[in-house]
Amino acid sequence: MEGLIRIMQKYSSLLVSGTEITLLISMITIVFGLIFGCLMALMKMCRITPLRWFAEGYVAFIRGTPVLVQIFLIFYGLPILGINIPAIVVNGTDVSRVVSGSIALVINSTAYICEIVRAGIQSIDRGQTEAATALGMSNTRVMWAIIMPQAMRNIIPALGNEFITVIKTSSQVSVIGIAELMYTANTIRGISFQPIAPLVIVALIYFVITFAVSLILNAVERRMRRSVR
Repeated sequence: MEGLIRIMQKYSSLLVSGTEITLLISMITIVFGLIFGCLMALMKMCRITPLRWFAEGYVAFIRGTPVLVQIFLIFYGLPILGINIPAIVVNGTDVSRVVSGSIALVINSTAYICEIVRAGIQSIDRGQTEAATALGMSNTRVMWAIIMPQAMRNIIPALGNEFITVIKTSSQVSVIGIAELMYTANTIRGISFQPIAPLVIVALIYFVITFAVSLILNAVERRMRRSVR
């Protein structure tokens, strides 16, 4: 126990910096993954065949390949395609690596959120769509004013699980040199010659983050249930 406290005190700046990078990448992934996931779900359910086929193929490929492979494909593939992200260093962090890692995680999360949102939309009684259409509402207005609000309420538990998964999956981007929590743990292990203590500290930090997210999501879910009642 004393060893853990000593390492936390000695390398507190590294741990704080790693936590900030982890939270930054997780927030980017959650926000953009939710946006693109909703769009992908609508594409997968639309009647335009090319869009539907693209969405189905995208989801099948992303869910069928490891996230680690996707991170490497984005990090090494973008320069090959001529897409070079400027290597800007901010507070000791290479922005280009953060962008590449975030893009890979967004691509991965989009596929899973797509399926969650699609299931939520399909759980809504079709009679509501027919009734709204009979009242003269357009399909777009029906989707965003009637279907989506109810679907989002139904899928909050599943989305919460995905958000927590994103936070833990962000540790994978350490393989491309992003100084998030897992990379920080390995750095401290190499400096301090303590193989276990840094990992225990980082595990506790991940637990605190995910537990806090769980509490927030549970509070949101209870509030929405009360509003429905």
